[in-house]
Amino acid sequence: MNTQKLLTYFFALVWIANGLFCKVLNLVPRHQDIVERILGNTNSRFITILIGISEIIMAIWIISRYKTKLNANTQIIIIAIMNLIELLLAPDLLLWGPFNSLFAILFISIIYYTNFKINKEHANFS
Repeated sequence: MNTQKLLTYFFALVWIANGLFCKVLNLVPRHQDIVERILGNTNSRFITILIGISEIIMAIWIISRYKTKLNANTQIIIIAIMNLIELLLAPDLLLWGPFNSLFAILFISIIYYTNFKINKEHANFS
């Protein structure tokens, strides 16, 4: 399996883990606490489930390889906005506090590299 394919599955796995296990199945209640802090107590469980389902859909989109550049841009924007909001409104609920931002930047960088550098190299050799 080549690096690009491996990273594609890795990205999908991250979205599935966060969406299904952390949010839909509520195995990490801190995620619902963050939603509650940001959006208020009303319907926080329902909204957390919707976010989780959206993350699962993102994983399916990643695996489908449909419009990969749009997908990569969408992931990057969502991760950046989500992490900024969490950092500003719920820093005490983040697993690594302000260091969550470093992991987000690393993840964004890998998504960018995979979809805009590796994909470009593969296109040149096809």
